[in-house]
Amino acid sequence: MAKRYWLMKCEPSAYTIDDLARDGSTNWEGVRNFKARNYMRDDMQVGDEVLFYASNAEPSGVTGLAKIVKAGYPDSSAFNKKSHYYDEDSDKAKPTWFMVDIGFVKNFHGTVSLETLKSTKGLEKMMVTQKGSRLSVQPVAKDEFEIVLKLAKKI
Repeated sequence: MAKRYWLMKCEPSAYTIDDLARDGSTNWEGVRNFKARNYMRDDMQVGDEVLFYASNAEPSGVTGLAKIVKAGYPDSSAFNKKSHYYDEDSDKAKPTWFMVDIGFVKNFHGTVSLETLKSTKGLEKMMVTQKGSRLSVQPVAKDEFEIVLKLAKKI
């Protein structure tokens, strides 16, 4: 299967690209949106590249790169009653929620802001630039990914 490209959002109060740099890798647990779940369960593969996006930040935008280091598997937080992401309807025999593991690749040492993404030629159709786009896991076209990398070199 060909390599794919993704954008994954996280609020800085929960986890940052610097946290990922420190940890080396982490699981991407707690996603409770079916479309995002389907991307993680069905489409994300080891080696896929990820734009790490800080949401609800000043400014919001892409702060670094990661890669998928473990493809989709059941999200254990759904079964943990002490977890913020616990789902009492989840069944270990037929899990509802999935996660992937991501590994650190690069810190941009700055942010390619949402404002910059929205105003850059070639990113007009990028999902994150669309009005009302709130999905925390999004596919990114290869050409969009490459444009963002070029923007990152300028910060």
